[in-house]
Amino acid sequence: MQSSAVPELAHTHTRPIHWVATATAVAGVVALSGLLQPPAATAAQTPGPQTPQTRSAPAHVAPPDPADVEFPIECGPVQAVVKKEAAGDLDGDGRPETVVVVHCDAPMGTPPDGMYVLTEAAGAGTPRVVATLVDPKDRTNVDDFAVRDGEITAALLGYSSSDIPSCCPDVRKSLKWHWDNGAFVRSTPSDARSV
Repeated sequence: MQSSAVPELAHTHTRPIHWVATATAVAGVVALSGLLQPPAATAAQTPGPQTPQTRSAPAHVAPPDPADVEFPIECGPVQAVVKKEAAGDLDGDGRPETVVVVHCDAPMGTPPDGMYVLTEAAGAGTPRVVATLVDPKDRTNVDDFAVRDGEITAALLGYSSSDIPSCCPDVRKSLKWHWDNGAFVRSTPSDARSV
């Protein structure tokens, strides 16, 4: 063992009085920090001389409720049911529209879907269908349906010929709709492909 070149100093040895003094100092700091707290934070801003005036956001407008709409779909003795729905401001007027996928509540088989856009005029109270994006007469089913950033996207499952049974669609086509000059414009992001 090698001896230290520095002579041992008496004050480097801890004694119980050192521990008591350290504990007292720490307790004093903790107690003082508990008394000196900043004011409670709030979510509201208090206006000051440098705070710019802000306008309040418009009141939340609920999207049209599809339960109050009669859809242009022929279902015979069964009812039309809403399979999927999504809402968003599609035309940029600050009021949301609801896009719904509807089919007949058939007891058997795979009934074709219709996809409709619903709107409600300010103060009118009754939603109405303003556009048919997918007609049930086209014998397709809507899959992967979404409304994002003012666009509607969906995949349509269809049939390559009338010989294909309705249980087993063999064509998948991705489509997109957006509002342009007073109408919904359809585009095809990718070509149709077999499933």
